[in-house]
Parts: sequence; structure tokens; C-alpha cells
Amino acid sequence: MSAPESSRARGVDRVIGIFRQLHIARRPMTMRELIEATGAPRSSIYELVTILTEAGWLETGADGSVFFGREMHYYGADYAEHNDLISRAHQAILGLVRKHDETAQLCMLEGNKYTVFLSENSSRPFNISSDIGVKVPIPWTATGRLLLAHLRPEEIRALIPEEDFVLDNGRRLAFDDFLRDVQSAAELGYCCTEGLSHTFRYCMAAPIRDRGGLPVAALCFMTSRDTPEDKRATMLEDLISSAKALSQPYVRM
Repeated sequence: MSAPESSRARGVDRVIGIFRQLHIARRPMTMRELIEATGAPRSSIYELVTILTEAGWLETGADGSVFFGREMHYYGADYAEHNDLISRAHQAILGLVRKHDETAQLCMLEGNKYTVFLSENSSRPFNISSDIGVKVPIPWTATGRLLLAHLRPEEIRALIPEEDFVLDNGRRLAFDDFLRDVQSAAELGYCCTEGLSHTFRYCMAAPIRDRGGLPVAALCFMTSRDTPEDKRATMLEDLISSAKALSQPYVRM
């Protein structure tokens, strides 16, 4: 790679680094924070922020803090509109929330982590949800158990970092117990977890499958542990039905 090409590549990497740190922080960051978080030279960060602000990709507040600009919102909206699964899943999630008044989400795996792609909260004052795009350890989730069902045990062990088996409350989840959960989810065609990533959270997930029958995403309900059993059963039935409908363009059910 020539010197100019190497310099341009570093510049692209630094732009990606700025965006990634802003997403992780989920708030405006000062220039000093961005410099420290990215590890890039001060002059480079100032120059890139200026360029990206002029392009509308970033916005600078009156206090000098930096965050995403309106152009980023437009690009995200374009992606959501033209991605078939996300577009249809959004309508399905809205329907589930309207019917049951519980938080519903579209969830996927991103590398060796779990993340929420879409989320709609219930109208109740107390909501249990995860933030969109935040990466969460796979063993903390119902979705993770569903989306690993096609992998061999040794592949699952190689995929998940050892530290990710330590739950948010400090309890370590044994790999064999997690593997049994994965196998059970595969047999049932859905997964429900209780009190894993949040003490009062009850999560249910149903898989969305591709043409080969592999689970590529999941529809999820997030509710409280004291939700009545009869309501849970109805919610799960509708969740599975909606997930199967979303799978239709990809696989014969």
C-alpha cells in the first residue's frame, strides 16, 4: 500500500472510530473524549470532525460537544425502508405492541454478541427493554439461544468469550447448562428466559428463518416476571405466528 493510500485508509478507520465511539456513548462527546476514546491524533480528530460536520454527518453543540447529524438519520431511514425484513418486522412489532401492550423487538446476532435492531415500547410507565444497537453477551438472552441452534457445541464454545457467561448479576452460567438451553430452544422452536439480563425481566423469542431454515433473527417480547401465565401463553402464540409470517418470503414453513 502506497503512502497516500495508507493515509486515506487511516482516515477512513478514524471516521469509523468516531462513529463507533459516539454510538457506544449514546450521547454527545467532547473533543477531548473523542480523542481519548479513539486514540487518534488531536489534529486528525479536529480535521475529521470539521469535515463531517460540514457534510451534515455530525453536529457540534454550543458547548463544542459532537454527536451524529441529521444526514445520518436520513441514511438510517433509507436503510430501514429498503431492507425488506426490517420494514416488514416493524409493522409486525407495531401490531404486537398494539394488541398486548408489551415491549416488542427485532433482535439479531452481530458477530459474537446480541443486539436489538428494532424496538417499540408499551404504553405502560414501566418498560423493560434494551437499547437499539447495544451489544449484549449472547448467554444473557433468549434470542441468542435460538440463533445458535444450528451450530455444533465446539463452534458455540469457540464463538462466545468465556467472560460472557458471567451474567449481569455476577452469577456464572455453566456452558453445559447454556448448551442444554440452546438444544431445548431448537426442539421447541422458541425460547423463554427469566431474570437473566435483568432481575425482573421475562423474555420470549421466536425465530425468523431464511430459505435454508436457519434462524437469522428473532421477534421478542420483553415483559415482567409477574405477567400472568395466560397472558404469556397468548403473547407467545402471537409471537410465533408473527415470526413464521416474516419467514414466509425466505422459507416454506
